[in-house]
Amino acid sequence: MSALLNGAAWINGEILPISEAKIGVTDWGLTHSDITYDVVSVWDGAFFRLEDHLDRFQQSLQKTRLAPPQSRDDIRQILHEMVRASGLHRAYCAFVASRGTPSIPGSRDPRHCANHFYAWVVPYVHVIPKEVVARGARLKIATVSRRIAPDSVDPTAKNYHWGDMTAAIFEAVDDGYDTVVLADHNGNMTEGPGFNLFAVIDGCVVTPKTGVLMGITRKTVLEICAAQGICCDVRDLPVAEFLRADEVFVTSSGGGALPITRVNQTILNNDACGPLTSIIRQSYFDWRSDPKYQSLIDYD
Repeated sequence: MSALLNGAAWINGEILPISEAKIGVTDWGLTHSDITYDVVSVWDGAFFRLEDHLDRFQQSLQKTRLAPPQSRDDIRQILHEMVRASGLHRAYCAFVASRGTPSIPGSRDPRHCANHFYAWVVPYVHVIPKEVVARGARLKIATVSRRIAPDSVDPTAKNYHWGDMTAAIFEAVDDGYDTVVLADHNGNMTEGPGFNLFAVIDGCVVTPKTGVLMGITRKTVLEICAAQGICCDVRDLPVAEFLRADEVFVTSSGGGALPITRVNQTILNNDACGPLTSIIRQSYFDWRSDPKYQSLIDYD
């Protein structure tokens, strides 16, 4: 048990310490970023909205034309077994389908690859560290790169195409910011590295509709707004409009709804979490404890 507390992986039917997990150096998941994946969180011994994550993973498989041999039921069972073996009660759990290695050396034809599945789990990851959220997270709108166009890489199929994100992260940290968000080539806001974006503008919660992953935490926030009668809109969000937001927050399985207190040079809410963000943030954690969204893990 102790050997897996730092993380575990399921590869080729075996659960092993994450430090021992490996894929081949010629795997197209590595060499071509020809891969899709999903991440579900574990909180107090239960997956949160596991079936929604499995739905999205199945959609991503179809969009990327990946077909690992494991069924949906197989994947669900693997995730339960892996997390149970790790003993982790709060965890970040990824499951992945990769194109694999071509059976004909040098082939460029994806049909020659045997697709495969693997999964891994580590202690819970905060996409913005807790201490940064506590003192106020600072967000930069990237200028050195734009979000990869959806007709080049479909952002609704979760992927590892992070060239645009990585360049933007370097820009943000070089300039003293905590994280970054990218606009598209039409001047609309999209998303950041591992999170969706929300803005409160004239009392209404707005989130971009294009160039983004349909995040499960994003979906949860939209449902929270509907349940509580909070105005919410999914639409294009021009950079200029975003810059006059009253509140800004981001959403991720790694932390829920996370307040942003500075955007570029603008300080929001006296450098503190805004009132609507606070309501949504607390509601998210309340929903995490609702049995209808939980898939309990049997650690015995």
